[in-house]
This record gives sequence, C-alpha cells and structure tokens, in this order.
Amino acid sequence: MADLHFELVTPEHLIRSDDVHMVVVPGSEGDFGVLAGHAPFMSTIRDGEVAIYRAAGGEPERIAIEGGFAEVNDKGLTILAEKADVPA
Repeated sequence: MADLHFELVTPEHLIRSDDVHMVVVPGSEGDFGVLAGHAPFMSTIRDGEVAIYRAAGGEPERIAIEGGFAEVNDKGLTILAEKADVPA
C-alpha cells in the first residue's frame, strides 16, 4: 500500500510534512485512523495526541495538540492545530 502524505500545521509554522503509514487523530467525535486511500473526510479535533506510525506495526511518534481540525483528501491528511507540543 502507498504511504499517506501527512502535514501538521499551526498558525506559527509547518511542524511536520512526511509520508507515513498511518496517523491516529483525536477527533471531537472520537479517535480515527487514516491510511493512504482514505475517503475524503473533515473533522474538528479535541485536545489530545496525534499518533504517527512511520511503518506498519511500528511504535508511533506522539505529538500533543490542542484544537483545530483535520482534513483528509486525495492528497493526504492535513491537521491544522491551534497548538502543538513537538518533542525536542
């Protein structure tokens, strides 16, 4: 399966732009996972952690985010977060 293009953006700057296996997003209606080829989708997000899986079965990288929304389209997944705490 092809990789998913993922971008995490805050008002200040682009935090991440990568091709990954899967991303799990803290949606306002519950967590949802996005793989390449996901149907178009839009959701507001709640405060929580985005889990980024670089490879199937691998350990996720986690980034704490606050507010915003997520959009899935034919180009991939974009999360526009009000705030993101990127580990050093």
